[in-house]
Amino acid sequence: MNATTLAPHESMELHEALNFKTLCVAKSKLMQGLVFDQELKALMQKDVIQSTQQIAELQAIYARVPFQAPVPNSPTPITH
Repeated sequence: MNATTLAPHESMELHEALNFKTLCVAKSKLMQGLVFDQELKALMQKDVIQSTQQIAELQAIYARVPFQAPVPNSPTPITH
């Protein structure tokens, strides 16, 4: 068993986790503009910072996936 690459099911789960965290960051950033409560806004900002760090960690693990799709460096805005 090769420990440097991930199994296909691990790769798919990692991809799903990366997509979920990316959507969480996008939603938190978007919703911060609509929140007036400073405590909630601070929590959302903390979530963005932590999620961004987690995305970087997931991207480092994603390098071990035997098949890859391009991962954007920053989330694409959902409003155009």
